[in-house]
Amino acid sequence: MERIGDFITRDDDSQANTQFIGAEEPSILTSSFFLDHVGEVSLTLKPDGLSWKLMDSLCNDHEDRSTCLGIQILSRNNTSINISDVYAVEFIDWGLVHETLLTNPGCLLGHASEMYRFTVHGVDRSKSQPSLWAPIVYTFGHMDKPTCQMWVNRLSGFLTMETHRPKNLLVYVNPGSGKGNGCRTWLSLAPIFSQAKVKTKVTVTERAGHAFEAMASMSDKELNSYDGIVAVGGDGFFNEILNGILLSRHKAPYPPSPPDDESESDVLPHDPTVTITEPSVSREDESPLLSGSPLGGSQPMNNINEDSEMSFPNERFRFGLIPSGSTDAIVICTTGVRDPMTSALQIILGKRLCLDIAQVVRWEKSQSGKDPRVRYAASFAGYGFYGDVITESEKYRWMGPKRYDYAGTKVFLRHRSYEAKVAYMKVEAEKTNAGANARRVKAFWGLSKESERVPCRAKCDICNTPVTPQMETRDPQKESNWVRVKGRFLSIGAAVISCRNEKAPDGLVADAHLADGFLHLILIKDCPRAFYLWHLTQLARKGGTPLNFDFVEHHKTTTFTFTSSGEESVWNVDGEILHAQKLSAQVFRGLISLFASGPET
Repeated sequence: MERIGDFITRDDDSQANTQFIGAEEPSILTSSFFLDHVGEVSLTLKPDGLSWKLMDSLCNDHEDRSTCLGIQILSRNNTSINISDVYAVEFIDWGLVHETLLTNPGCLLGHASEMYRFTVHGVDRSKSQPSLWAPIVYTFGHMDKPTCQMWVNRLSGFLTMETHRPKNLLVYVNPGSGKGNGCRTWLSLAPIFSQAKVKTKVTVTERAGHAFEAMASMSDKELNSYDGIVAVGGDGFFNEILNGILLSRHKAPYPPSPPDDESESDVLPHDPTVTITEPSVSREDESPLLSGSPLGGSQPMNNINEDSEMSFPNERFRFGLIPSGSTDAIVICTTGVRDPMTSALQIILGKRLCLDIAQVVRWEKSQSGKDPRVRYAASFAGYGFYGDVITESEKYRWMGPKRYDYAGTKVFLRHRSYEAKVAYMKVEAEKTNAGANARRVKAFWGLSKESERVPCRAKCDICNTPVTPQMETRDPQKESNWVRVKGRFLSIGAAVISCRNEKAPDGLVADAHLADGFLHLILIKDCPRAFYLWHLTQLARKGGTPLNFDFVEHHKTTTFTFTSSGEESVWNVDGEILHAQKLSAQVFRGLISLFASGPET
C-alpha cells in the first residue's frame, strides 16, 4: 500500500484501482468503471452524490468528443447524480456492458464486453418541463467483483441515511377512478416501489366508501405502523381517505355557526368548549391559522411509538396521491404535473410539503339544537353552479370524465342563481381582486388591469414563513371582524389551493398557496349569461383574469358561514356531494403533510 498525498491506492485483488480519501473511514471513493453505452469513466462517490467523467485516455485533446455526424453522443463535462435523487442500487453480477467509442476520423463505433455490473436507479428531471420526473438507470461495469460489491455497499450505506424516506406504506386503489385506470396505474408503478425496498400493503376498493370505512375503523396503533398512506385515484377518492382519517382524530373547535333567525343579526360566536371529538382543546388549536403547524424540513421515520395516539398536524405520517382521476387538481397543484410516475418517485424519495385543509360543517336542526356534520376538503368547496354540475354529472357516470363537460354545459344553459347570505371574517392583509368593489366594468369586453400574482411554487417562501402575530386571525366573537353579503349568486366557492387543472391552467385562484392558512372565497353575483361566459372563458385561458369582473368578489379569509334561502342546497366538496342549507367552514394551516415537493413551474 502506497500513500500519495491524501490518496491511498490499494492494488490488492479485492479493491483494484480504487482510491480513497481519508484514512480511517474514507468518505470519497474514486475508481475507473465502464458506464453502459458510454465507455470508460472515472467514477467518484461522495456522501452527497455520484459523479463521473470520461477517461482522458479515450479522448483526443484537440477534438470535440461530444458530436459525431451532427449527433450529440458524449460529453466531456462531468456528469453526476445526487444521493437525494437515487432510490435504489443493485449488484447484477456478470454480463454485458456496451461501450461507445468515437474514433479520430469522427466515426461512431461500439462493442460490448463482459464484466461484473451494478446499477444505480435515480430520478431524471425534464429540461423542458422541470416538474416532470422520470426514472433513469446507470449501469457500471468492472472486471473485479469485490470492487463492484464494495461500491454497492457504500452507496447502500448512504441511502440508509435518507431517514425521511418511507419504508412501509398503505396503498388504496380506486379501480373506477377517471377512465377506470386505477389498477393499471398501480401495476405499472408497483415495481418501482419494490425496487426501492418500500413495503406496500395494497387494497383495491370494492365500493364507494370502502376506503373511508377502512380508515375510520383502523386503530391508531395500526396506522402508526405505516409511514403514510397513498391513494391511487382522483380528488374525490383522496377526500374519502382524508375524511376517514381526520374525522375521528383531528380535535378542534367548530367554526362559528350561521344565525338561527332570518334577521340581519349576525353570526353566532362559536363555543370554544365544543370540539369535533373531544371537549378539551388547547387554546392554540382554537385559531384556524395554526401557529404550531410544521412548515418545512423533514423528520426521521424511526423511533415511533405505535401505541401513541394519532393526531394532526403530524410531521411523520404523510399522505400520497397518485393521479388516476377525472381532474386531479390536488396532484397538479402539489407536483406541477398530472403524471403518475412523478408522484410515485416523489413518494419514494420521501418529499414533503404541508397542505392546508378546510373543515366544512353542515348544521342541522334537531331536538337538542344544532346538530353538526363535519367534512374536510383539501382543494375546494363550491355551491350554485359547482354544486349543480356535480349533481347533474351523477346521472351520466357511464360517460366517464366527459360527463363533467356535458353536465357543465347543461347547467350553464340553465343559468340559475340562488338567494343566500354569506358572512366571512376579515383578515389583516386581505387582498381582493382589483376590480370588485373598486370600479365598474364599462363594457362587456372591458377587463381591468391584472393584479399582481405570486403563484405557489416549490420551496415557497410564503408557505414556509412562520406565523407572526400580525398574521394571526381576528377574534371570531367580535362583531366588527365580520363582513356580511346577501343577494343572488350564480356560484359561491371556497378554494383551499389554486385548483389548477387541465381545463383551468392557472386554477380558480392563481395566487392561492398550499400552506398559507387562508381560504379564497369567491362570490359570483347574478349577471347576464354572456358575462358569466366571459368569466368562464378567462378561467380556461392561461394568464386569464377570471376574478377581475365587477360581478365577482374575491376575499381572503379563514372562516365563513353560509345560509341558503331555500330549504335545500347542494355543495361540491372535493368532487363529492354535500347537502347543506346552513354551512360554515374554517381552514387549518398545514394540517397534513404530503409526499410532494411542490410545482417547479
